[in-house]
Amino acid sequence: MRRLVCTIAAFALAACAQPLPLKPAAQPGVPVQLGTGDAAIAAPPSWREFVRDPVLLALAEQALQHNRDLRIAALNVERAQAALRLSEAARWPVIGVGGGVARAPDNNGKQGNTFTAGVQLASWEIDLFGRLRALDAAARAQLLASEAGQRAVQTAIVAQVIATALALRADDALIDVAQRTLAARDESLRLVRLRERAGASSLLDVDSQAVLAAQARVALAQAQRARAQDGNALALLVGRPVAAAEVGNTPLATALLSEVPAGLPSSLLLERPDVVAAERLLEASSANLSAARRALWPNITLTGQAGQVSSQLSGLFEGGNFAYTLAANLFFTVFDGGRRRAGIADADAAERIAVAEYEQAVQAAFRETADALAGLTTWRDQLAAQRQQLDAAREVASLVDLRARQGAASLLEQLEAQRSLFAAEQALVQTQLAELNNRVALFKAIGRGW
Repeated sequence: MRRLVCTIAAFALAACAQPLPLKPAAQPGVPVQLGTGDAAIAAPPSWREFVRDPVLLALAEQALQHNRDLRIAALNVERAQAALRLSEAARWPVIGVGGGVARAPDNNGKQGNTFTAGVQLASWEIDLFGRLRALDAAARAQLLASEAGQRAVQTAIVAQVIATALALRADDALIDVAQRTLAARDESLRLVRLRERAGASSLLDVDSQAVLAAQARVALAQAQRARAQDGNALALLVGRPVAAAEVGNTPLATALLSEVPAGLPSSLLLERPDVVAAERLLEASSANLSAARRALWPNITLTGQAGQVSSQLSGLFEGGNFAYTLAANLFFTVFDGGRRRAGIADADAAERIAVAEYEQAVQAAFRETADALAGLTTWRDQLAAQRQQLDAAREVASLVDLRARQGAASLLEQLEAQRSLFAAEQALVQTQLAELNNRVALFKAIGRGW
């Protein structure tokens, strides 16, 4: 017995001396600070602070209630909770009530029946080397990863709803521009045809004006198609059809969304839900590797039974027939065809994959944030320049129209001015949408909406 105790103690100490799990290496090239600014006072807003428009806010709230991706993420959390409860339950004995009958020879060699009934203890593994505890840790890390994944889905859904609703408003603005332009060009085409019939214009003038009208008609069809497709995308995100009135008709403006401060510490990205999920999955992989290594050591189990025993069924519950059995088994695998070693190799590869995925998540988070930060100033500058271009195009079109009425400008000059004005109006809407989308991208990249 003394030797057995010493052997088990030696196994326990060896199990405790297993190599520590891998930890993610420091990320090369990731700066201490994101962008420029005062990191001491800058703080990322929550998504309800980020969205200033009440219509967008209401759509995001509805998506959080009805979106199917969020429902799947919530069910994944429930599944992980159940898996953790199963893992924790494996560390406790299974006790039941049952009975049985056996026929075997007695001490005198005569066949006889033995009836038993009572409390039974199924095979209960004594977690001396921590294998079951490691599996518990893996299940708990999986649960935390699922919860972080749910927060990541929430942030992504809010960002997608905002971006899609803004795209719908941009589509409406482009449809309005195309309809106004088409109406003006159809009227110009009608006048040019009248002049051509009177001999004051040529067929070239008519064809040139028809080309501009067709271009406006093409742009209108494109905007209407985009409007329908974006509406379908928003319905999928919200989880139900969305009426046009629910999207709102507020023009695209920077006031729809609040500013996301720059100058934040790069360590903030480690709190992004997707990065946290990757870190928790790494912890789960490390715990699984630890469990696989600890499976190399002996397996100790307890079994037992206590209750009534009798050779006659009628006397089973009479007094004086109480008995119990208790057994401890120590099993050490000598040969399994390399099954356990292969399990360790598999768990080790899974842990290294998790390390690479964690590092990739951190690098992707920095890349997304850096791209969005780079767009803060450049999109504002481009938007201001686009407004100046539109003002200049309107002035040119107005002056050319005035000169054309006085006979000082040709029809081709007038058509070119109209084409430039239409392109500038479309570009302004697209630039406004891009600037707002960049804010959404920065909010999503920082990932602190919850």
